[in-house]
Amino acid sequence: MLETKDIGLRGVPVADTRVSAVDGENGRLIYRGYDIEMLAQNSTYEETAYLMLYETLPNRKELEIFTETLASERNLPAGIVRHMKKRKKTAHPMDVLQSVIPMLADFDDAARLSTKGSQVKTSIKLIATMPTIVAYWDRIRKNLEIRKPDEKLGSAANFLYMLNGEIPDVQTAKDFDTCLVLHAEHSFNASTFAARVVASTRAHMYACTGAAMAALSGELHGGANTQVMKMLFDIDKTERVEKWINSKLDAGEIIMGMGHAVYKTWDPRAKILCEISGKLAQRTGNTKWFELSRKIENVVRTEFKERKGKEIYPNVDFYSPSIYCVMGIDPDLFTPVFAVSRISGWCAHIIEEKFAEAQPKAVIYRPEAEYVGRYCGLEGCKYMPLEKRE
Repeated sequence: MLETKDIGLRGVPVADTRVSAVDGENGRLIYRGYDIEMLAQNSTYEETAYLMLYETLPNRKELEIFTETLASERNLPAGIVRHMKKRKKTAHPMDVLQSVIPMLADFDDAARLSTKGSQVKTSIKLIATMPTIVAYWDRIRKNLEIRKPDEKLGSAANFLYMLNGEIPDVQTAKDFDTCLVLHAEHSFNASTFAARVVASTRAHMYACTGAAMAALSGELHGGANTQVMKMLFDIDKTERVEKWINSKLDAGEIIMGMGHAVYKTWDPRAKILCEISGKLAQRTGNTKWFELSRKIENVVRTEFKERKGKEIYPNVDFYSPSIYCVMGIDPDLFTPVFAVSRISGWCAHIIEEKFAEAQPKAVIYRPEAEYVGRYCGLEGCKYMPLEKRE
């Protein structure tokens, strides 16, 4: 009988990191020593991105320079825009992102430089241009005129402006900015690990983030929030929640956005997103999606407790869809929006993988696997010529 292996590297440390820490038992998320609740309440995405790259919070002058630098790097090369305009309009936004990110290396003379300073500069370019790629593609595929970046606006407000064509009100921009802060980093998840694996080969930043983007595109990772929105569309009315949820649980299916691989209590990000979603619903008068989400949460938690005798809580993907939908963001853009934020965390990890002082200079990830395939003795299976095989 084969020995059962722990799959997915769950609970297996693979590296040291100073970027972030997840405390699943107590529901805490820490960015470089700072609790996520503190950053969500007081910080901005620009400040958080600075923290990711430079390992410390900026002073006023440093933040001003960093913010101006990000704003100045938002424009996409004309060649990239031409490429996007030639894409099939039905192309999925994540597929477009995955094709455009590697192309950016063609326009970055420092892409293959191996110094830490050059890696930080490339990171700033990626953090600045990611929102532009997403917003431009959405305008292009809808045959709308693209809105060029506005250097006077912060990252959050500028993205919503480029996407919707109108400058958002101050509170909506602040809410979206908080969402970006909450999604910026989450330790060694699938996409971050993918980025670090590629970084361990000493590939350049664009290759590493391209790998992360591919991992993020899966519905069990970044695509989970889109699946939550599909669930909301499918249920549509609060009076249908109990029957819909019970039918799924009876069939042994999971409810997207509920439960987490690490958190054993509330995901701290979900708490904040729930509050934002509720206040946004009240402010705009569009309460349908928030009320439906709350009903689903309550029913799932009650049913799960009765069926399994355990608690289950919403994760980061559960309440973000109800926020983004009200902000005019299409469901298939939810995962790209995730990337708009997470790019700062990916870059921080890539830099750490390449330049961490505690790590040996050249260590490439090379895990082992147990062969459980066909076995024909020490000499292997006997090869039979094609004409003699039945």
